[in-house]
Amino acid sequence: MPIRSMTAFASGERSTDWGTLGCELRAVNHRFLEVGVRLPDELRASEPALRERIAARLSRGKVDLAMRLRTNASGDALQVDDAVVERLGDLARRVDGRFPGMRVDFAQLLQLPGVLQSRAVDPEALQAAALALLDAVLDDFVAAREREGAKLATAISERAAAIAGIAGEVRALVPQIRAGQRQKLETRLAELGSALEPGRLEQELVIWLQKLDVDEELDRLDSHLGELRRVLAQREPVGRRLDFLLQEFNREANTLGSKSVDARTTNAAVELKVLIDQVREQVQNIE
Repeated sequence: MPIRSMTAFASGERSTDWGTLGCELRAVNHRFLEVGVRLPDELRASEPALRERIAARLSRGKVDLAMRLRTNASGDALQVDDAVVERLGDLARRVDGRFPGMRVDFAQLLQLPGVLQSRAVDPEALQAAALALLDAVLDDFVAAREREGAKLATAISERAAAIAGIAGEVRALVPQIRAGQRQKLETRLAELGSALEPGRLEQELVIWLQKLDVDEELDRLDSHLGELRRVLAQREPVGRRLDFLLQEFNREANTLGSKSVDARTTNAAVELKVLIDQVREQVQNIE
């Protein structure tokens, strides 16, 4: 599957024999999958099945499912209880002589207790309708996540390219920086002249150049970039893996900054950290 965002919203409705069934599904970022459910009384027993259906399609995010059943004010969902109406008619005829001016219109009659009866809900049929509606809403929900995920993947790829560019610039600068630092060190040591022990110059140069060696950090950064591109192309949820990978990126950027003895590499390390933080913000929203 493509990269997916964790934030999305989708909704839908479906007609049933008992009224209009509505469904809303929304989600925000979360480390794991957390599902909150709000259901009408008629669907309380269906909550486990609805949760299971969501878990089969989503792996991360704080997901809120809300379903409602809006019964029809008129129509097949409501029926007149003929037996009750018959008893009320008998009662009216018996008391008519005592209350000759009493009149009850049709609207008042329907409001009397027991006159209108709602059609009994079939729990299994209503659950089947709810699951079918949820499936349709989930299709829209996942599609919305994938559309947003595509934008996130593009943004991450652009920043990864920028990181690669900076790493390449630093790699090209390293020989110049080493040569310049070597010249500075040789000048300082030459000023000390005969005060130096034999071989001291070579020892100091080796120690100094080891401190400037960032080839390993640059190689690891290139390796992390390759892994980032590979993970973005995977067909499964990758948010957690990307989050871990960004920690490794940050470690290399920090090491480059700590080893820097040149304003250009210091600025490069700062730019790397800015880009890495931007990627991390994007990754926090990936399923």
